Amino acid sequence: MPARREKGVPDNAIPVIAYQTLLLGRHRHGPALRPGGGAALERSAVILLSRIQVQGPMSIRRLSEAFGLDASTVNRQANSMIRAGLLVRMPDPDAGMARLLRLTPEGARRLAEERAANARSLGRVLAAWTPEDTAVFAEFLTRFNQDIEALSGRPWPDPAAAPRT
Repeated sequence: MPARREKGVPDNAIPVIAYQTLLLGRHRHGPALRPGGGAALERSAVILLSRIQVQGPMSIRRLSEAFGLDASTVNRQANSMIRAGLLVRMPDPDAGMARLLRLTPEGARRLAEERAANARSLGRVLAAWTPEDTAVFAEFLTRFNQDIEALSGRPWPDPAAAPRT
């Protein structure tokens, strides 16, 4: 039985998109493209730190739900970032003995550096693109991510709504 064809999706587009997203997932926009390299945060650290920065302090349980990961995996990643001085545990005012994870000033600084390096690297990749092509790519990439989030039931919070620390 042939796979169900979605409305408006050409049969030959899905394998190309699947392959290209595979390739996209293997690229690091940061250190490999940075002149002189430079120490970069691990991809998992950037994602976890970004989520906490956008949403505010979070528990291991809430982070594991947000990412669809086992709590032990998130805890292991968080402990590594605590040892590196990027996160700190703080009491959860609403949950007694529970703890929340919060970015340290060093964590916020390193995350900002990583984002700036990634943006510079992407700027190098897209340097020959027209402003129109870049804008359309940004629009489609945003839509693609939002559609994935809608299907998974785990939307990423809007950075414009990030709590001010």
